[in-house]
Amino acid sequence: MSLKIAIQGIESSFHDMAVKKLFPNEEIELVMCTTFEKVTEAINNYTADFGVLAIENTIAGSILPNYNLIDNTNLVIMDEVFLNIQMYIMALESESIHDIIEIHSHPVALLQCKNYLQKFPPHFKIIEGADTASEAKKIKDGNLKGVAAIAGKQVAEKYGLKILDSRIQNNSDNQTRFVLIGKEVKSHSQDANKATLKFMLDHRVGSLSNVLQLFSTFNISLTKIQSLPIIGEPWQYAFFVDVLFEDYKLFKDVIKVLENAVKELKVVGVYKQNHENKPSELLKNLENEK
Repeated sequence: MSLKIAIQGIESSFHDMAVKKLFPNEEIELVMCTTFEKVTEAINNYTADFGVLAIENTIAGSILPNYNLIDNTNLVIMDEVFLNIQMYIMALESESIHDIIEIHSHPVALLQCKNYLQKFPPHFKIIEGADTASEAKKIKDGNLKGVAAIAGKQVAEKYGLKILDSRIQNNSDNQTRFVLIGKEVKSHSQDANKATLKFMLDHRVGSLSNVLQLFSTFNISLTKIQSLPIIGEPWQYAFFVDVLFEDYKLFKDVIKVLENAVKELKVVGVYKQNHENKPSELLKNLENEK
């Protein structure tokens, strides 16, 4: 039986590449969605087993709506994977870069190539689209002349487009972190050493510094902190943090202490740090739960 994974985008998109990194040895059926919201809906409606979402990029920064999306739909982070993202401009075989008057791509991809795009004249149109691969496919399917897309090299190969310019992102070391999300599991991998937490604080002076000191005291490394506004509570913020730990039992004890130090706490995911992009052990872990 194939594993159903929901992604935002289509085949050969960066989300598809992330799925292949996570599950190189599994038979995968992609559930292709037009928005990130539909990815989470597919999981909660049981039309997909899991989903993959881009969560941050080294140039564009955090994709803030996706933090709230995971939280609001009560899904959890189960794994992560990192892709080196190289951007290319592509168009029909008959076109040259001088023929192009419009460039289409996903908003985050366009942001990653902002410096390059500023070289074009003011009348040049930059169009935000659904995702990188879909915008490229539209050019091929519609035989659109004068139009180019920004996407990965694999997209040009998949849909038979000509690459007009290569590696146009602002920085050559352009990486995107993707997370595997799903419904909450009963247990975690024995080698789990990373967690994503969400907490809210009261208005006491020093409340945030007290939380940060708690992590330091118990040798828990804070690798990321991101504040997001709380809808309906003006000028109030929730904090999403990524932490690394060495001892899972100690981490659970720290969570109990943290619950008393903050106004509200939620564990968004416990998983293994995966900078090496090793295949996910998720299925093995689920088998162990049975």
